[in-house]
Amino acid sequence: MAEEFANAVEDGLRLSKRIYFGKDRAVAAPKPITPMEKAASSYLPSAPMLYAVIENPAIVDNPDIPSYQPHVHGRCDPPALIPLQMNAVSLQVDCYLDTAFVTLTGSWRVHCVMGSRSCDCCLAIPMGEQGSILGVEVEVPRELYCTEIIAFEDQKDSGKVAAKVDDGNYLKPNIFTLKIPQIDGGTNLSVTIRWSQKLLYHDGQFTLNIPFNFPEYVTPAGKKISKKEKISLNANSCPGAEVLCKTASHPIKELRRHSGKQTFLYEADVLNWSSNDFVFAYTISTGQTYGGVLLQSPGALDIDQREMFCCYLFPVNEQSRKVFRKEVVFVVDISGSMRGKPIEDTKAALFSALFKLDPQDSFNIITFSGETYRFSSSLVLATKESIQNAMEWISANFIAGGDTNILNPLNQAIEMLSDTSKTIPIIFLITDGAVEDERHICDVMKSHLTKDRTICPRVYTLGVGRFCNHYFLHMLAMLSRGFYDAAHDGETLEARVEGLFAKASSIFLANIAIDFGSLDLEDFEVYPSQIPDLSSESPLILSGRYRGVFPDILTATGSLADMSNLSVDLKVQEAEGMPLDKVLAPQQIMMLTAQAWFTEDKELEEKIAQMSVQNSIVSEYTRMALVVTEKTKGTPEPTKKTKQGTDKQKTEDPKSQRIKIFQNLGHGFGNLTATAANTPAGVIGAKPEASEVFVKAASNCCGKMCHKCCCMCCIQACSKLNDQCAIVLTQCLTALACLSCCTCCELCCSTEDG
Repeated sequence: MAEEFANAVEDGLRLSKRIYFGKDRAVAAPKPITPMEKAASSYLPSAPMLYAVIENPAIVDNPDIPSYQPHVHGRCDPPALIPLQMNAVSLQVDCYLDTAFVTLTGSWRVHCVMGSRSCDCCLAIPMGEQGSILGVEVEVPRELYCTEIIAFEDQKDSGKVAAKVDDGNYLKPNIFTLKIPQIDGGTNLSVTIRWSQKLLYHDGQFTLNIPFNFPEYVTPAGKKISKKEKISLNANSCPGAEVLCKTASHPIKELRRHSGKQTFLYEADVLNWSSNDFVFAYTISTGQTYGGVLLQSPGALDIDQREMFCCYLFPVNEQSRKVFRKEVVFVVDISGSMRGKPIEDTKAALFSALFKLDPQDSFNIITFSGETYRFSSSLVLATKESIQNAMEWISANFIAGGDTNILNPLNQAIEMLSDTSKTIPIIFLITDGAVEDERHICDVMKSHLTKDRTICPRVYTLGVGRFCNHYFLHMLAMLSRGFYDAAHDGETLEARVEGLFAKASSIFLANIAIDFGSLDLEDFEVYPSQIPDLSSESPLILSGRYRGVFPDILTATGSLADMSNLSVDLKVQEAEGMPLDKVLAPQQIMMLTAQAWFTEDKELEEKIAQMSVQNSIVSEYTRMALVVTEKTKGTPEPTKKTKQGTDKQKTEDPKSQRIKIFQNLGHGFGNLTATAANTPAGVIGAKPEASEVFVKAASNCCGKMCHKCCCMCCIQACSKLNDQCAIVLTQCLTALACLSCCTCCELCCSTEDG
């Protein structure tokens, strides 16, 4: 899908050469780029952008200065995408704990379509780490468009229609696209986009990276006129700590500093829009592992009227800090669906992980499909010789094929790690498939992990593609104090494996406990219930609900790598100026969905749906919809949003609204059919090949005529031939045809009487 999008943009840029900008134009039509440049800089959006969807190339022209070019016959199939020119842009960012809320406001013009014609417009929104779309508003002269989250029971109301797949979908895991229908040429579109994303964390430093790299061809054509570019940033660390700015991609200036909060501003008149992503890195000046507890009362419209709390622990960069030794068992899926790039990327990631093991660490490798294969019968020390042997074994044995069986290799890994002491035992599970006994697997692993051990094995899970059950993998990680991550496309698999292994390699505080049981609280709930280890690659954040009164101080305890104990006092404070419910909602919805899948609790599913609607976050039990409101004299202006924009637009005349409901934008609960068929993880809604279409046609025309030999059978047989055999067969048939022609000619041209 992403490749098709990039090709459509390339076609659109070629088509945009038809547009005439006048004799005094300062911006020429986009120059063609070489294949090498195309590989380095894809046509995929590197910042929020709008495109004109062109099916009929004859409508492409300057709406202000018609060029009277020759008529173009034919249509664009698939439609071409012409990037629209951007007239204004501003960015508002609010950082809280490990989450950033981004609001981008911009103005684009349909500069490439005749004033008397119209076209659809496609909005593409690239987001940062674990980005999640929160809302989109588009205003044009006659209509207002805005997205809205709708629960399942609300989808059956009259007036709601199902949208097409490409009306609103994820082009890639971090790029959301939305189609705005039928916008007239020359129209200005005012767009407001809101999304959330995670801050990257490494050795005590938070890094914010927002796609803000606009290509040159979105700069308005004509005379060079300066345009205003604005970025506003609020960094809210935590009470009692100060934010220290390390690096910034744009010349941003500090405006205010107050009690752990800092405000920065970049504002400039520019001739060309930003050509770099907005990157901002900062640290929190604490000097030691730092934590606290934040409290917030529920709002009047909150579905859960219990009090909210958030416990956090931030590791700091200490060069002398000792990390735990590791005993790692890599459990890797090599079923048929991993064939090709996924398994090659997995091999490369494992090579990198093996090299990062310390000599005192131990490891083993188990691969599984329908059967399991082990590198060694037991754990081996990570010496240079054993690592070299493991790499040779991986190269020889990572051959994709067979079914998916997860329980057997997990049981074998647990047995290998049963005698560990003074180390962190880790099972590193990588899979792209779903299996039928997933709940049973969770029950079995839960029974293993609750046994009396100093340190129970941690299960680190990585889901590849969209056919595996990501909530099953998340549940496995939560039950074992592990971590979960996902590589929804093949391009990110290697980086995700390396990032997850970096967390496992930097654990310095394990068996963390906070004595919530001693508190005099009612209806207490905490997510996750099993507290993960503290790694220098990730802060620790817990959240929950309660009734009662929190004490002034809580104490968190844990075991260090030398098996001594560490105690950290967590001061309890009110979360002033921080929308705690919005910050915690994505994590809670993900964890509760995993719990709802595991327990099959319908009431919990309804609660998740209500949380999803309340916080404008897509879940498995809700859908995103596009609400189109016609502007009339009785239509009020859009209501101003809060910083996270959860208020819905209100109108006096609901009859003037049209609602399109998008397809499910969640992860899904796995695809057993695709897994059984060994469908590659990256194949989602792929178009059938021409041969497949022909096969279907053949099966329809003669499948019922003959059950033993028909053209359907011939096609299926030929499809299994390799290239060399097909060439030989073709040559033989050609030779026979030539002999037949020669025989025919001899008979026709013979002078002898017959």
